[in-house]
Parts: sequence; structure tokens; C-alpha cells
Amino acid sequence: MGMTARVLAVDAGNSKTDVAVVAADGTVLATARGGGFRPPAVGVEPAMDTLAEAVQEAFAAAGVTGVEHVSACLANADFPVEEEGLAAALHARAWGTSVEVRNDTFAILRAGVTEPRGVAVVCGAGINCVGMRPDGRTARFPALGRISGDWGGGWGLSEEALWHAARAEDGRGVPTALTHTLPAHFGLPTMYALIEALHLEHIAPVRRHELTPVLFSTATAGDPIARGIVDRLADEVVTMATVALTRLDLLEEETPVLLGGGVLAARHPQLIDGIRDLLTSRAPKAVPGVVTASPVLGAALLGLDAVGAAAEVHTRLRRYFES
Repeated sequence: MGMTARVLAVDAGNSKTDVAVVAADGTVLATARGGGFRPPAVGVEPAMDTLAEAVQEAFAAAGVTGVEHVSACLANADFPVEEEGLAAALHARAWGTSVEVRNDTFAILRAGVTEPRGVAVVCGAGINCVGMRPDGRTARFPALGRISGDWGGGWGLSEEALWHAARAEDGRGVPTALTHTLPAHFGLPTMYALIEALHLEHIAPVRRHELTPVLFSTATAGDPIARGIVDRLADEVVTMATVALTRLDLLEEETPVLLGGGVLAARHPQLIDGIRDLLTSRAPKAVPGVVTASPVLGAALLGLDAVGAAAEVHTRLRRYFES
């Protein structure tokens, strides 16, 4: 049996997986990157196999064969029943004595706070929000899209922009510059041409998210419809954050509200200013900020929380990722 490290941290998203092996004193012994983690698409075991490649690479580089605790923050772990299934699959791999699985949004939150306390709203392809307190209480949403009451995320924003632009062009809706800026992004003359290209998949469906930055630039140029969509997103972000703060009884104390994911990390002034203004009226004690730290740092800090590591261990770990 080789040496045992303290924590294996895993941040597994839809597009990539990051892992880190952390020693008892907070030193990072090794890191590795692997492919996306998509159990709904490929099945739990094939998804675990992809994860295993990155873990074995990191273990080999660190010169260890196992760890005391596995802290895994995983995409698609949206319900407790899914977390339990994924935790069982991780236990079966025998990488660590204990295993804790959380939704990957918790990694972004923990990466941005000095103690396990605060709320994070993440807006990437979709939108999600989680909150935590040092006593272990958490707040979360299923975050599955429209069926779970969500609006926003790059996918939803591009859909909204297309809807308004289509109606403006054919006369059902009010005029908007989106009618021109959206098709122009793909070198097309009209919304009709863009709708046809999307429908026939002459433009790959995955490219639809490219329209989100076009929406923001159209809003910045002053288009009222585009600005209205951005304002609606600001409202949605603050609504989710306020509900999470309320559930955790954190409305009355200074609490970080962190913004993460591609759409929020881009720091569009209208969006960020809108979020700050709405927080001031609905959750005045909230302290907003944008998280840019690596999510695998968050997974590792959650692991150190679980094993009761001292403050200087957390500090050493954070220094590695922020240097």
C-alpha cells in the first residue's frame, strides 16, 4: 500500500473534469484534467471511467494510491437521489475512505468564500443557485430548465432573443435591432434565413449559445428589447439569491452573494449593475462579487472542511490555486 493523501478533489462539469490530490498540510501533490462528465448521456459507469482516467493520472503523479476523503462536485447531481447514486459509484472505485458528492455549483460557491457560508448564482448554459451555512444547512434548486421553473442561462437567453427577433421581423412583435444582429452573426440576411438554417441544422444546434454575447452587445448599443431581456436576467438572478438567503436565514447578516459561470463572469455592466441595484433593495446585507477562482479549489476546500483541517491548511491550498 502506497502513501495516502488527505483529499481527492473532483470538479466534473459537462465539458471538462479537473481533479487535485491534496496533502494533509494543504500542499497540492498533483492535478489532472479529463473529459466531460455526462452520466445522463452515456450512463453512470462510462462517465466514471472518464473520471477514473484523470484520477489515476493525478494519483500516479502524486505517488499515492488512495486518499482519506473524496470531495466530488459533479454536474448533473441535481437531486439527493442522484448524489446518492453517484456517491455509491465513487465508493465502488475505492479511491478514498469517505466520499461526499455535491452539485458542481457548490464548488463555485466554496471557491469564492473564506468559510462555508454564502450564496452563489451560476449562469452558464443554464442557471442555478445554491447556498450554504457552516452548520451544514444548504439551499438549492433542481435547476433542470423550464420544468423546474428556471429562466435564464445562455440557452434560455438566446431562445428569448430569437423569439423577439422573429416576431419583430414578421410583424407580430415590436421592432428590435436583434432582427438584424442575430442573423448577421452567422452571415445571414434575415431572421427567416436564420430560422430556416437552425431548423434544418445547417447551423449546428450547439452554436445557438453564440447568440448570447450578441444579445448583450445589442443591449449595450441601446436596443430596448435586448435591454429588457438583460434586465429580466438581473431580476431572475436576484430572485434566486434572495430565496436562498431567506431559506438559510441569512438575509439579516452580511453574506457573500457570488456570481459565476460564463454569462455572469463576462461582467456585462448593465447586468452586473442591475443585479447590484436589485440586491440593494431586496437583500441589503448581501455582499455581491464575481467568482473567477477555479472550481476544483472549491471542491478541495469542501474536502478540507469535511476532514476538519486547520485554517492555515485552507490558506496554503488557496495560495496554490490563486498564485
